[in-house]
Amino acid sequence: MLTRRRLLAASLASVAGAYAARPGAAASIGFHTRRRTAAGPIEQSQALAARQTLIIICDMWDDHYCRSSVRRLEALVPRMNQTLDAARALGVHVIHAPSGTMDFYRDAPQRLAMQAVEPSKPPVPIERWCYLDPKSEAALPIDDAEACDDEVPRAKVRFYNREHPGLVIAPQDGISDDGQEIYNYCAREGVKNVLLMGVHANMCVLGRPFGIRQQTRLGMNVMLVRDLTDAMYDPRDRPYVTHEQGTQLVIEHIERFWCPTVLSQDLIDAAGAVSD
Repeated sequence: MLTRRRLLAASLASVAGAYAARPGAAASIGFHTRRRTAAGPIEQSQALAARQTLIIICDMWDDHYCRSSVRRLEALVPRMNQTLDAARALGVHVIHAPSGTMDFYRDAPQRLAMQAVEPSKPPVPIERWCYLDPKSEAALPIDDAEACDDEVPRAKVRFYNREHPGLVIAPQDGISDDGQEIYNYCAREGVKNVLLMGVHANMCVLGRPFGIRQQTRLGMNVMLVRDLTDAMYDPRDRPYVTHEQGTQLVIEHIERFWCPTVLSQDLIDAAGAVSD
């Protein structure tokens, strides 16, 4: 007799398979990528197989010690939902990764299904945190030692308990903040392409065990959705630019040293073309 966890996992796998196989799912998705060299940006086109592509939503928490950060995060939610709807319609996999909140989701089918995936051995160790490596990248272009741009920041303590409730978690999505679990899922589903969205670009998006540095080292074809991210940066610190400019500097750093970036519009346009 199946355990409760296996029963939930089997049920979720059935729903996900039916959803991905429905009419309208795309064979491939065209992206306009942007990389960067010392001479400037390089823009190219790249087609990705939809069912070999995964979106990871990084640390879109329900609260944060930095109020300004919360306001910017909440501004991303409507566009992120629109993008995720488009991605699901195309057959793209989606995993929600609100780090440190797995207790909140312990009974959710989407969480249990991720835990039930058969383990797979990664080609390199999956670190608990991938720190900046001077052998691979230059120093970050911003000073993020303090980072919060509130006029009077709150204490740096935990304010979050879950992913932001405005973000839709569909039945066929996964929930995990565990790099090994996510790698297991990728191995089972044949995922080769990983798109990161969420916050913060200079911290968790780069450093988490499911983030850009780790996914790149695992051999994934990684991209950052640059209009659905934000940085933790205070304009009162180096290089003394606006918050928006600070975020763009971090995005350019990622484009130069780690991976290309894309825009959410590529997924929305692709879903629209399939439905027409």
